[in-house]
Amino acid sequence: MNELVLTEIWIYPVKSLGGIPLPSAKAMGKGLEFDRRWMLIDENNMFMTQRIHTQMAMFKLSLSGRNITVVKKDATANSSITFSADSAPIGEKIHAKIWDDDVDVFEIDRKLSEWFSEHLGMSCRLVNFPERNPRAVDPKYKVNDEQVSLADAYPFLIIGQSSLDDLNSRMTEPVPMNRFRPNFVFTGAAPFDEDTWREFRIGDVRFVGVKPCARCVLTTVNQDTAEKGIEPLATLSKYRKRDTKVLFGQNLVALDTGIVKVGDKLSLE
Repeated sequence: MNELVLTEIWIYPVKSLGGIPLPSAKAMGKGLEFDRRWMLIDENNMFMTQRIHTQMAMFKLSLSGRNITVVKKDATANSSITFSADSAPIGEKIHAKIWDDDVDVFEIDRKLSEWFSEHLGMSCRLVNFPERNPRAVDPKYKVNDEQVSLADAYPFLIIGQSSLDDLNSRMTEPVPMNRFRPNFVFTGAAPFDEDTWREFRIGDVRFVGVKPCARCVLTTVNQDTAEKGIEPLATLSKYRKRDTKVLFGQNLVALDTGIVKVGDKLSLE
């Protein structure tokens, strides 16, 4: 086997908005620091994603210290707004829904919510999911008693670059890795080797592969245009379908907290 090397680290502070590439990040119990600790909810306190609201792809994020800037890309002009990761909540806690989970979240700034409402053309609120608030991973796949942030189901997602290369070799038009929203991208393995990983390290931080990631229509949304198509799901379904699920990437939990860095070596236990 070739040397396994971490080549990309990504966080997605606001669920289903643009990702931020980082040279290093802190692995925490619920996921990478700042990763999906915020989300947009609609008037029914239901979480919002690109699956329905494809225009969410046009909100791009950047991180400076502990400040997060959101830029809405527009054909004629861009609008931006910045908030602190340490913003205090306002008002009472909100009982929100994310998939089958009920979570207690807090609005952090009405001006932020109004900005998102204006640029999405619908009433919504930006809410924060405090680190202390519980949301357990599926008990069928837990290692200890892991918790997850506002990610779909698990704290971390890893994908091998060769897995994407294999997919793109089968397609007329290649797709970028951002369709799959990984936290970690690595090189040095055969396509889909990560499917079989159980215990491994990135640098000094131990992780456990718990479940292949089932993919949805969000992967068919072009992250540059917000247009939805049929790929890459159509191609993936021809050779990556198990039972009724199309699989791409491996979900992880962490056994440690610590810093991971681009260039770190991956070692299988």
